[in-house]
Formats: sequence, C-alpha cells, structure tokens
Amino acid sequence: MSQASYWILRSEHRLLTITGNEAGVVFPFGLDADFGYPENALHVGELHGLPCYAADVLQHPDIAGSDATPLRAIFQLAGLETFALAGRATQLLDWQNNHRFCGKCGTPTTTKSGELAKQCPNCGLLAYPRISPAVMVLVRDGDRLLLGRSPHFKPGVFSALAGFVEPGETLEACAAREVREEVGIEITNLRYFRSQPWPFPNSLMVAFFADYAGGTITPDPNEIEAADWFRPDALPTLPEPISISRQLIDAALAQR
Repeated sequence: MSQASYWILRSEHRLLTITGNEAGVVFPFGLDADFGYPENALHVGELHGLPCYAADVLQHPDIAGSDATPLRAIFQLAGLETFALAGRATQLLDWQNNHRFCGKCGTPTTTKSGELAKQCPNCGLLAYPRISPAVMVLVRDGDRLLLGRSPHFKPGVFSALAGFVEPGETLEACAAREVREEVGIEITNLRYFRSQPWPFPNSLMVAFFADYAGGTITPDPNEIEAADWFRPDALPTLPEPISISRQLIDAALAQR
C-alpha cells in the first residue's frame, strides 16, 4: 500500500496501541512495510480522515511506547468513536478467520470483488459478516428499576435484562419473551431507546424501556444469578459507561 494509514494490529486477542499519541489516536500509523506487510489486511474505515486497516499478526512489531491492549480498554484510551472502529475491525477479522473455507462444500474461499463477502469458487456460496441482534430491556415500576445479574458478570454488578433474537421473532416479541423467561415478569408499553454495536463477539444491542405489567420475580437459575427491584437511592454496582445497559439505566434515572 502506497499511502500511510492507521493500523489495528491484533495478536492473541489484544490490539497494538501507542502511548503518548495525540488525544483520540491510539493505533500506529505508517505504511504496510513498516509493520512487516501484514497478510490479509482489511480496510475497516477511516480514523481522523485517513484510511484504517486491520490485520491479525503472529506478534506485534516492536515499537517504542507500544502496548498490547484489550478491546474493552480502547474506550477509556480513545473514546467511543475509536472503540467502535476497533470493534468493527475485531468483528471483521473474526469473520475472515472463520470463513476461510466454504461452510457447504469445504473449498477454500476467496474475497468477492466489490463486496464485503467471502465466496466459494466451487459452489458459489456467499458468506457475509454475521450480526446477531439482541434485545435489552429496562423494566420500570414507578421509580423502581428491575435489574439482574448473570453468573458471568463481575462480582456485584447488576444490569438490564437482555437476550438474543430468535429466528422468526420480532424485537418486541423477543423483549417480552426474554423478560418472562429470565425473571417471570410480564411487561407493557415497550419504548425504543437506542442501539449499539457490541463486538463481544458480534452483537447488535437494541435497547428498550418497558413498564411492569405483572408477575413475581422468579429468576431462571440457568441464566440469572439474582434479580430485584432497585430504587435510585439504593442502586447496586452498575455496568461500565461504555455499555448501552449503563446508558439505558442512566437515561431512566435522568427522567425522574
């Protein structure tokens, strides 16, 4: 590549970052030759008006002031926009790695010209990057918020309820089903909040407010470790600000 670009270089699930750069810039900048000509590099967008590429490497190049950084930490280092680009890069690298061979006949795939797709030269099957939609619901009963915690959460952290959309299901039906399955509660007055790409691993989170319509909290022990109603002056530990669950809860508190 003849033009200098930003590079998101991943090795062992960590991204190469550079300390001491200008605010908002954490990825190295240069020609592909500066980083050992990374194979199968993908153009993932632009950073500060310049091209940005991503590639998996066996090990990060030795650059002064560099570090190997987990994806989640990019938000604190450089903000939401750079985190979103890093998340896109991570998802596209995973997609590229997972579709080296045709899922139908096993033939090595090629990159389809003009499209973000892998194509089988034998049977013609196309594989596009997969997005898994998931719904998040914050149920309210007056000033009380229904929050739950999954066994895989950090100790003490509670969040809004969430789950993946099933085939043939609307977002609205998913919201009602997930709340019913996870905690035994019925909801009404579902209201859209906003969405967020969530690259852990390839979700699109769609967040809603809902009102309590009936039922007693009965957590599904396979998914929910604990759930309860919380008032604004007695909240548990909440998710990190990076997540839409925290934004959803903060928005509800601001509406009081």
